[in-house]
Amino acid sequence: MTGAGASTGQLAGETDVAAGEATDLFTKFDSTIAMRTNLLASGVDDPFSLVMEQVLSPTRAICNGRETILLGTYNYMGMTFDPDVIAAGTQALADFGSGTTGSRVLNGTYQGHKECEDALREFYDMEHAMVFSTGYQANLGIISTVAGKGDYVVLDIDSHASIWDGCAMGNAEIVPFKHNDIEAMEKRLKRIPEGAGKLVVLEGVYSMLGDIAPLKEMVKVAKDNGAMVLVDEAHSMGFIGEHGRGVVEDAGVLDDVDFIIGTFSKSVGTVGGFCVSNHPKFEILRLVCRPYVFTASLPPSVVATAATSIRKLMTATEKRAHLWKNSGRLHGGLKSLGFELGTDEPQSAIVAVLMPDLERGAAMWSALLQEGLYVNLARPPATPANMTLLRCSLCAEHSDEEVGEILDMFERAGKAVGII
Repeated sequence: MTGAGASTGQLAGETDVAAGEATDLFTKFDSTIAMRTNLLASGVDDPFSLVMEQVLSPTRAICNGRETILLGTYNYMGMTFDPDVIAAGTQALADFGSGTTGSRVLNGTYQGHKECEDALREFYDMEHAMVFSTGYQANLGIISTVAGKGDYVVLDIDSHASIWDGCAMGNAEIVPFKHNDIEAMEKRLKRIPEGAGKLVVLEGVYSMLGDIAPLKEMVKVAKDNGAMVLVDEAHSMGFIGEHGRGVVEDAGVLDDVDFIIGTFSKSVGTVGGFCVSNHPKFEILRLVCRPYVFTASLPPSVVATAATSIRKLMTATEKRAHLWKNSGRLHGGLKSLGFELGTDEPQSAIVAVLMPDLERGAAMWSALLQEGLYVNLARPPATPANMTLLRCSLCAEHSDEEVGEILDMFERAGKAVGII
C-alpha cells in the first residue's frame, strides 16, 4: 500500500546459518552486503541511496547536482506542491506547533486529526475512519488486531510486506494463494475449519507490476465462504474509480468489503495511513490496536495537509483523466520501443519495465539517472518471481512534453545498455 513498495514477507535474511554455528548476528545479511558491493564495483550509481538535494515540483528535483525528472515517487496526483495543501500545513504548524508528543488515546488527538478522519469518511462515504502514523502501521495494526491466534488470513502471495507483518504480529494462521488466482483463493477458503475466523486480504493495485486484482469475483468468493474482506488501496486511492475511491469503487464492491486500508504517502502527498469501515463495532479498535495505541500521533501540520488534499481529490476529475492519459502514453511508448513490461495493457499509474537481471537493471537505472530521469530499481526478494524491474510511477502533473522526454531517455539508455 502503501510505503516503499516491498511485496513479500521476507525482507533481507537470505543467508542461512547452520544450527549451533557461532556467528555474528549480521552474518545473515552477508549476501545482501555482497550484492550491493558488487553493484557499486561495477561503476553504477548507488540505486539505494539517492539524495534529492532540492525538490522543485511534483515532477522535478535536483539529484547529483542536475535537474532530474521524477518518475518513481508515488506522487500520483501531484499534491505535494498544491498551494492550498501547503497553506493548510503552514497554518497548522503555526497554530498547533510541530508535534503532539503523544498517542491518539492520550494527548495526541488534535482538532486536525478529527478533521482528517471526517474528510476520509466523506471521501469514502463510510461511517468510520481511523488515521495511523504510517500506511505500514495501518496494515500492521488492523490485520494483527482483527485476526489473532486461531483465526485464518487468506492472502495473495504477492502481498505487501506490511500485510505479511500484520499477519505475523497477530499470530493468525497464514494461508497464501497464487497471485490473482480466484480458484486458488476459493480452494484455500474451503479448507479452513468450520467456525474459524476468516479474513481475506487483497490489494487493489499490486505495487511492483502495477496490475489490479479481480476484486468483483474475489470479494464474492470471500463472502460466499463466510470471510471478512480487507482491501489495501494504497496505489489506487485518488485516481481509480469515478470518485477516486480505488479499485473497490471501480469494481462495484465498495459496500461489500469490511475494511479499506490506504496511505497518505501516495496520492494524498504527505505521510500517514488510514482504515475506513462500516463495521458497527469498528471504534473499539482505537482501544485494542497496539500500533495505534502505542505510537505518537501525526504532527498537526501533516493531518492538515492530508485533510486538505483528500477534500481536493474528491473533485479531481481532470487530474485523474490526465494521469490515465500519461499512463497509456508511457506504457504504449515503452512497449513500441521494445521494452518488456509487467502488464499487457496499462492498468494503473505504475508501469513496470522488466530487466534481464540485477546487474543490467542497475546499469539501466544508472544510465537513466545520468540522462536526468529517476525511476525505482526493484529487486528480489521485494519483487514477485525473482524479477528485477524498473518501476515507473506516473504523476498527474507530468506534462505531455515531459512524457515525451521520458520516452526519449528510455530509448537512449536502453540502447546504450543493450536492453533494446
